[in-house]
Amino acid sequence: MIATKKQGKGASSAARAALWHLLMVALAIVPLLPFIWMVSTSLKVESQVFTVPPQWIPRPARWANYPDALSSFPFLRYTANTLVICLISVVGTTLSCSLVAYGFSRIQWRGRDTFFIVMLATLMLPAQATMLPVFLLFRWLHWIGTIKPLTVPAFFGSAFFIFLLRQFFLTIPQELSDAARIDGCSELGIFSRVILPLARPALATVALFTFIGGWLDYLGPLIYLHDESQYTLALGLQAFLGRHGAEWNLLMAASTVVTVPLLVVFFLAQGTFVKGIALTGIKG
Repeated sequence: MIATKKQGKGASSAARAALWHLLMVALAIVPLLPFIWMVSTSLKVESQVFTVPPQWIPRPARWANYPDALSSFPFLRYTANTLVICLISVVGTTLSCSLVAYGFSRIQWRGRDTFFIVMLATLMLPAQATMLPVFLLFRWLHWIGTIKPLTVPAFFGSAFFIFLLRQFFLTIPQELSDAARIDGCSELGIFSRVILPLARPALATVALFTFIGGWLDYLGPLIYLHDESQYTLALGLQAFLGRHGAEWNLLMAASTVVTVPLLVVFFLAQGTFVKGIALTGIKG
C-alpha cells in the first residue's frame, strides 16, 4: 500500500515536472520567433515574403540570397570596422570600470561613499540630454569623422558597470586581500592577482554587454562617422536598405549574418561565466 502511494506521488511529480518543462520550452520559443522569421525570410524568394497565411518554411529555400546580399555592400570592411570599435570598447570598459570599482569597494578613503552616490546619480541622466554637449565637445577636439568618440569614452568608465563590479567585489572575502597585503603585495598586485581572477563572471558579463552594445550601436556611428569606408554593420544595413529598397529577403539574409557573431560571442561568454562561477572561491 505504501509502495503504491509512493509510486502515485512519484508519477504525479514527474507529470508536474514535465508540464513545467513544456511550459518553459514554450515560453523560451516565443522570444525566438522574430529570429526564426528573419532566418525564414532570408531563404525566400521575394514573392513569398508577405504571403498570407505566412509561410514559415520557404519552398524552395533560396540560399543564393546570402551571397547576393553580402556582395551588395562592403560587408567585410564594415565587419572589420565594427570589430575594431567593439574590441577597443571591451578593453577600455573592463579595464577602467574594474579599477574604479576596486577603489570604491576595497580601498577606504575619505568621501568614497559620497563620490559613489554622485556617480550613481549620473545614471538618471538620459543619453538624449547629454548628446548635444558631448557632440560639441568632440567637435571641439576635432574627433568628428573618426572612431575616437566611439572608443575613447570607454576608457573613462561606465556608471552601471562600475556599480555591477563594485557589488561583485564586495562579495569577495576581505581576508584574501589582507593576506596578500601581509605578503607584501601592493594594491595593484592585489587587484590583478587576487580580485580579477575571482571576478571572471562579472568581467565576462561586462565584456559581453559592451561587445553587444558596440556591435548593435546605430546612433553613435550615425552621428560621428561620415565616411562610408568607416561605416559599421548597423550603418551598412541602413545604407543597404536605402539603396536596394524593399528587397526584404536580401536584407534579412544580411541581418542574419550580422546576428550570428552575437550568438557565438554570447555562448562563448556564457561558458566563461559558468566556468568562472564554478572556480570562484577559496581553495585549500
